[in-house]
Amino acid sequence: MFDSARFDLQPYVGFDMARYVRRTYCSWEDAGWQSLLVQRFEHAPVAEDMELPAAADVHLVVPLAGRAVMETRRAGRWSRCSWAPGRLELGIPDQAVLRRYRADGAMRSVQVHIPRDTVDSVAARLGGGPVDFEAMAASLAEGDPLVEEAVRAVGSVGEASDLYVESAAAFLTTHLLTRHARRPADRTPTREDARVRAAVAMMRDRLAEPITLADIADVAHLSVYHLVRVFREATGAPPHRFLTRLRIEEAKRLLRDTDLAIAQIAPRCGFASPGALSAAFVRHTGVRPSAYRNSQS
Repeated sequence: MFDSARFDLQPYVGFDMARYVRRTYCSWEDAGWQSLLVQRFEHAPVAEDMELPAAADVHLVVPLAGRAVMETRRAGRWSRCSWAPGRLELGIPDQAVLRRYRADGAMRSVQVHIPRDTVDSVAARLGGGPVDFEAMAASLAEGDPLVEEAVRAVGSVGEASDLYVESAAAFLTTHLLTRHARRPADRTPTREDARVRAAVAMMRDRLAEPITLADIADVAHLSVYHLVRVFREATGAPPHRFLTRLRIEEAKRLLRDTDLAIAQIAPRCGFASPGALSAAFVRHTGVRPSAYRNSQS
């Protein structure tokens, strides 16, 4: 069993929590867990110069509500990313950041902190060297439904034995290290990698809008022909199929986490009508949206 003393009860020592967030759940206090810290938060809709001090643990964030453009200053450089429901983020250990944002409404999240000793122990058993956390964060930002569902699951399980939680921590760590922390040895990053990432980010940010291949190609600075080729090589699917998959995943999230009617969900996911959503949903999942919703209750 892991020692809860490996964490500070507030992982970011010096963070002005009351100013920026309201914690609605803490697994240590509410469930007595020792192997994993799971928290749920309601966030202030606006933040300027929010300082997040460095922490040693691996920090996974899954937004549950709200949309915003996050501007983050890390190691002297600013970057931008989207905060949107289901958009995974991994905080890089031992790296302080400065963040600012302005959201379009209420923001909520579930967050998991994996002890660094757990990560180091699993990494050693996998026979790897030092963990490339920056590569892990970049890879995870492109999406991983398994990690998202695992974080949501431990964030809503309520009371459970610490054996359950210890197993969840080991599973998450093994998956992250195996799937997201290692680059193929026989392949060096190319300019097309960044262009495909830009295309995927644009799709995620504009799920509700009509998007053409020309729109995607423009963001990626590629011809339509070149886009289709490099996108398929990088993701295993052509852009239009990948986009539909993202839209179906968002529809599944809304069916699972909200009471919105299918007629309301369809336009939010880029479908012209409830019938178009239903047809695509059946094609991708084998069940109708209503049946999927009923199976999640």
